Amino acid sequence: MAHTGESSMNQNPDALLVLPWLRVQNANCISSPLTWGFPAMSAILGFVHSLERKLKPRYTDLGFSGVAVICHRFEPQIYSPDRGDKVFRLTRNPLNEKGESPSFAEEGRAHITISLLIQVKSENYSNNLNLSQKEEMAEEILKTAQGLRLAGGSILSPFTKKSKVRLSDWDVIGDALKAELRRLLPGFLLTSREDLLSERTTELQTLDPEATSLDALLDFSSLNYEPISTEPDADVVEWQVRKKPGWIVPIPVGYRSISTCYGAGEVLNARDTETPFSFVECIFSLGQWISPHRLTDAGKIFWKHEADVEKGLYRCICS
Repeated sequence: MAHTGESSMNQNPDALLVLPWLRVQNANCISSPLTWGFPAMSAILGFVHSLERKLKPRYTDLGFSGVAVICHRFEPQIYSPDRGDKVFRLTRNPLNEKGESPSFAEEGRAHITISLLIQVKSENYSNNLNLSQKEEMAEEILKTAQGLRLAGGSILSPFTKKSKVRLSDWDVIGDALKAELRRLLPGFLLTSREDLLSERTTELQTLDPEATSLDALLDFSSLNYEPISTEPDADVVEWQVRKKPGWIVPIPVGYRSISTCYGAGEVLNARDTETPFSFVECIFSLGQWISPHRLTDAGKIFWKHEADVEKGLYRCICS
């Protein structure tokens, strides 16, 4: 992983950009070494960062400081060969010179439809652009976005009138933001639940002092059956699945360095030979899918980058 030293912007945004109902074909759904499903937030934030860089030549002061993501459709490309375990539908590569199928790495793909709400920072937007120029800016952003890859997938043309991009002044706080989110129903919003992970870790450590956050993560990720009756002399014991506080899922949220920082060009075959480099491993946390109309705190939905080079932490945080 390359060290950039960049951190998320702390200033209040000037505008809210809504890219609604983006259809993404063949997005990567193997988001980490331990999980599969919806693309990782690092991929979503990477897409937004790439979009910002593409727009810089024309909008020099444009910056994207955070993004909220709503999933409308998730269609993994899987099948059940024996009506049992599911496997990915893999592409067939051309035969090699010996007429044999070449070896390949397994790729998990999914077709998804998402909406992105992006915090925009631009003094030029606030001070110099009129309404028609703002609409032109929004259309150019959408056109540029459709030419990029999102989590390795291709963005298709919109198929509904609801797909009109919107760029509005940053006054969507509180009830106004909730109203904007309700326009994107039906769908589910991804938020961070690190608080649940911390609370469960503390509970497990009261029973076992050697319990770790990984034990808490696995506990939330598994299907746990518990007895309804706890009486020791009960003749019949009924069991039920332990209820979770919402649609809770394990998610990758960034990377942590597992090596010293090497100088630019010191690591053989690194993609970037002009940036310092270190080896990393994935960081996991808990997320929750929640319908936007059930939000109690609409302010804590925007994901941002957070980098601590000294500690080797590169995370996606939700605030």
